[in-house]
Amino acid sequence: MERKRVLVGMSGGVDSAAAAALLQDGGYEAVGCTLRLLDSQVLGQEVESGCCSLEDVEDARSVARRLGMDFFVFNFKDAFRRHVIEDFAAAYQSGRTPNPCIQCNRHIKFSALLQRADELEMDYIATGHYARVGQDGETGRWQLLRGLDRRKDQSYVLYPLTQRQLSRLLLPLGAMEKETVRALAEARGLCNARKPDSQDICFVPDGDYPSFLERFSGAELTPGDFVDTSGRVLGRHRGLARYTTGQRRGLGVSADRPLYVLRKDGSRVVLGDERELYSSTVRAEAFNWVSLPPQDGPLAVTAKTRYSQTEAAGTLYPEEAGCVRMVFETPQRAVTAGQSLVVYQGELVVGGGVITG
Repeated sequence: MERKRVLVGMSGGVDSAAAAALLQDGGYEAVGCTLRLLDSQVLGQEVESGCCSLEDVEDARSVARRLGMDFFVFNFKDAFRRHVIEDFAAAYQSGRTPNPCIQCNRHIKFSALLQRADELEMDYIATGHYARVGQDGETGRWQLLRGLDRRKDQSYVLYPLTQRQLSRLLLPLGAMEKETVRALAEARGLCNARKPDSQDICFVPDGDYPSFLERFSGAELTPGDFVDTSGRVLGRHRGLARYTTGQRRGLGVSADRPLYVLRKDGSRVVLGDERELYSSTVRAEAFNWVSLPPQDGPLAVTAKTRYSQTEAAGTLYPEEAGCVRMVFETPQRAVTAGQSLVVYQGELVVGGGVITG
């Protein structure tokens, strides 16, 4: 019987390395690949370490060599700039706080992997994400499920996956815990077994978003007014990108009480009390029904509005033009335009969309 062939997206980290080893152990013919996404001329600096860096490419190549796998490096720098970096810059300049990892998964990583898998006549694609793929026995619809290790569950950033992508996707780590994965990599002699996880946005490795945006656009951020909820001017801000909903420090505004960023309104940043940060209703656009067919009525669900949050209960209401409205039973703090609303029913990822307000 001919072995199934799988193209493994290898980031240079321990998770994708362990995924490749597990697939080999499971009888698949695994072929490794890394996507080159960054261009130092675009960034204005060389990225020496972290996700997508030259160091990561070499670590992935070393793992593939150790496992006896064929290995490719695919250049997707132009697509990454167009779909991820330019989107990130435009979102910040318009007052949103985007999640570029979700955009990368939506437009680059999984679509690029599947495209190359088709060209190489591969049966599957695979990554080291902590999530699972299932299938509804009655309808045949493919489903995205949360990783069993809730501390590492990455289903939040995978909600844009399509039915075609899910049908061809293997996620070997979905039922595993991180320390088990590291132990497996160590036992196989993989060079990145104890490599720290990458925490930063790959194209802003120092975390200084305002400086990156100024370098990328070639223009300084535009100042504007700090105002309260009644529109009274409280001071001047140094550019929308320097602030995000819920922020308290670094505002430079004198007041007789703590002030927080509530939202951005055009060129203005609205400040107020912490109690004003809480919202029961959240709206999102471009909602992708990843595991269920689009619904036409209310749905009892849990949801979260940031990757690091614990989900909260409420009701999801589908609206027109691919939008949804989520009403939480308990008000949520610092809901931020540009982040994603991701919705669950138990283990099932119902879908997700970009928060508009």
